[in-house]
Amino acid sequence: MEFGAALRRERLVAIVRGRDAEASFRTVMALVEEGVPLVEVSLSGAGALDVIGRARKELGDGAWLGAGTVLTAEDAQRAAGAGANLMVTPGLGAGVDESVRQGLPVLAGVITPTEVIAADEAGASALKLFPGSVGGPAYLRALRAPFPDLPFVPVGGVDSAAAAEYLSSGAVAVGVGTPLIGDAADGGDLDALRRRAAEFKAACGWAA
Repeated sequence: MEFGAALRRERLVAIVRGRDAEASFRTVMALVEEGVPLVEVSLSGAGALDVIGRARKELGDGAWLGAGTVLTAEDAQRAAGAGANLMVTPGLGAGVDESVRQGLPVLAGVITPTEVIAADEAGASALKLFPGSVGGPAYLRALRAPFPDLPFVPVGGVDSAAAAEYLSSGAVAVGVGTPLIGDAADGGDLDALRRRAAEFKAACGWAA
């Protein structure tokens, strides 16, 4: 499935950033098992490339597996080499350009109208509204007025209630880190992670 279609269908991107590579890997696998198939592994987490590589072997070639905090061309190259088939950036720059050059979908970080225009022109597949907590759903609604057809994915401070509101305000999906992952990627409770995954899936479904 094409990335844009997957975003619109799933409406939730899980963001894994952990201090424990083994726990991060288990977190990725638990999320997919619980029906959250769009998962981003942040390169700022411990052993991120190894986590991506192990997860790719387990999930197969068809699964969506993202690399986050892609800042440079080298980041994009190394992440793709590890098995990532989605790149996520906090802003514009060489990471976006190299990912597009490789033909990989990019969820590019934006916050201003100027950045939205630049990201779209650069070939971004979707726009990561980051940090979403700066303006909240009201800012998303205002930003969509001049850009009604562009796919926005708010990220940053998105709990389950905010997820539903963002989706109702026109986001195609939301990206969620700590409110979903909790301490699981640091070696914490996977059962609690599974319960939160169900909560977020319900919130995203409610806003359909």
